[in-house]
Parts: sequence; C-alpha cells; structure tokens
Amino acid sequence: MSTASKHAGLAALSICEALLLAMNDRGLLPEHEIVGVLRDAAATHENAVGTKIEMEQHQAVAELINAIIAGGNSVRRR
Repeated sequence: MSTASKHAGLAALSICEALLLAMNDRGLLPEHEIVGVLRDAAATHENAVGTKIEMEQHQAVAELINAIIAGGNSVRRR
C-alpha cells in the first residue's frame, strides 16, 4: 500500500470517528447503534473473500474496528 493510500485511510478513519462522535453527542444515534454500525463493518471484513493478501488486509481491518469498539474510541461512554 502506498503512503498516499495509508494517509487517505487514516484520514477516512478520523473523519468517520468524528462523525460517529458528533451523531452521538447530538443524540442522532445512541451508543448501541454506533457500536452496531462498527460491528457490522467489522463483520463485513471478517466475512470477505479474496486472495491471501486481501484476506490478511480484511482481517487487519476487522481487528482494528474491533479494537475501536473495545476501546470506546468512537463513543463517549458516560
């Protein structure tokens, strides 16, 4: 993966996290729905098919999303 792609991925992750936090703060989505969105995203990658390299990438993405869920990074837990 190129440096530009890595930077784009990190930027996308930051933007998505900020949007999830804003939606929660404004009462648009409750915490359980935000966690549900993240779980759905992780499951998509966990169930993806492809070459060995693609599968490794999908698994890494799923692990990152699951770490975000576990760490509560996208939800301000009260």
